[in-house]
Amino acid sequence: MLRLAGHELEPVSDTPQLDAEVLMCQVLRVSAAGLIARGRERLDEVSARTFRRHIARRLRGEPVAYITGEREFWSMRLRVTPDTLIPRPETERLVELALERIPAHADWTIVDLGTGSGAIALAIASERPQCRLIATDHSAAALVVAKQNAQRHRVENVRFIHADWLDFPHDCQYPMILSNPPYIEAGDPHLQQGDVRFEPETALVSGGQGLDDIQEIAKQSLLRLADNGYLLVECGHEQGEAVADYMLRLGYNDAVIKEDIGGRDRVVIAQKPVAEEA
Repeated sequence: MLRLAGHELEPVSDTPQLDAEVLMCQVLRVSAAGLIARGRERLDEVSARTFRRHIARRLRGEPVAYITGEREFWSMRLRVTPDTLIPRPETERLVELALERIPAHADWTIVDLGTGSGAIALAIASERPQCRLIATDHSAAALVVAKQNAQRHRVENVRFIHADWLDFPHDCQYPMILSNPPYIEAGDPHLQQGDVRFEPETALVSGGQGLDDIQEIAKQSLLRLADNGYLLVECGHEQGEAVADYMLRLGYNDAVIKEDIGGRDRVVIAQKPVAEEA
């Protein structure tokens, strides 16, 4: 059944056999190793029906992560729903770059804007337990999922806030603000292809050039960052130069483009300059 399902998924997936195996693992509640151990063991009728329903959903193009309700990120298995963006491996680059700049025993307060499933905030909070994370999202439904993920992984140093970007009361300046915001331009044909067809449009699309939200975050963050504070934003693979130039024009220092493992623009990092004394 598993091999046949893999062949069946070939027209809709670049990884058909892996998709079938992941869906079977979810049905049987076993790991990949557990699936191998079961060998050619026959499925009971209920499991077989459930598996066929999963395959039917995948054949309609629905992402595997939404079918299973989970996606792994930074070695954490996170709950995801159609209210949240599906965390991608490329976004782990943002986490890596942030951690390189946070001292090992820092007690910073760090803000994650547009947290979605909580992936970025939870990854950083788990690696820097003395830091405090504030994770915001305009979607109350997404915050429900993020809070569930924090509870699942027993991460207690994240506070979730229902807000648009930095539109919430502040009691300090922040040494770091980071975000994986929407950055696809409206009308991009990729929005009608693959997994993104099923993901929340508000987490994907950002104006005619895909830069509206990044620019708004950059403007707001300049007011809320501490001197020498870092702003890190994920961007599209052809947007790095435009984002960095915009940040420099706003008054940030050292806006640099960082590539992902595939050599594509992925993250722009900028620093707020030290305020001049009056």
